[in-house]
Amino acid sequence: MPQYTNTPRIGARVLLLDSADRVLLIHALDPADPEHHWWELPGGGQDHGETLPETARRELAEESGITDATLDRKLWIRESRFHYKKREHHRIDHVFLARTSNPAPQTVLKLTDNEKAGIIERRWWTATELQHCTDKLLPATLPHLLTELLAGRLPVNPLTITDE
Repeated sequence: MPQYTNTPRIGARVLLLDSADRVLLIHALDPADPEHHWWELPGGGQDHGETLPETARRELAEESGITDATLDRKLWIRESRFHYKKREHHRIDHVFLARTSNPAPQTVLKLTDNEKAGIIERRWWTATELQHCTDKLLPATLPHLLTELLAGRLPVNPLTITDE
């Protein structure tokens, strides 16, 4: 059985929509296993003293260059355990809705060495494109969650999602 870190890393991610309701996703890979790749929402770990909304805004700017997004409500909290760079990880990510009218970067990306090694590309996806995606998505239910959000059927209180 894999040994995960005892204390989960707390983080924030952003489901960013543009004016056409496309969602921004990051295509990433495991540098230790380049065949393992996935699409995920921009985001990352919370720094000491940061609030979760501050983490969400910082991570979005660092990974996408987008600084003019309007942060909205928390959509879900996702707990995951996964293998990355030959280690087991445990994360709890708080996912916030945000909108932007300008999908172009407004500032230079500030990627960590880990992100430079693992980020392949950024792409805006429509809900329909996401439903037909055959690559790994994080969370796996993202196409359904986006469809529910756009239809106004996502609950007001944050959902709890667990990936094991």
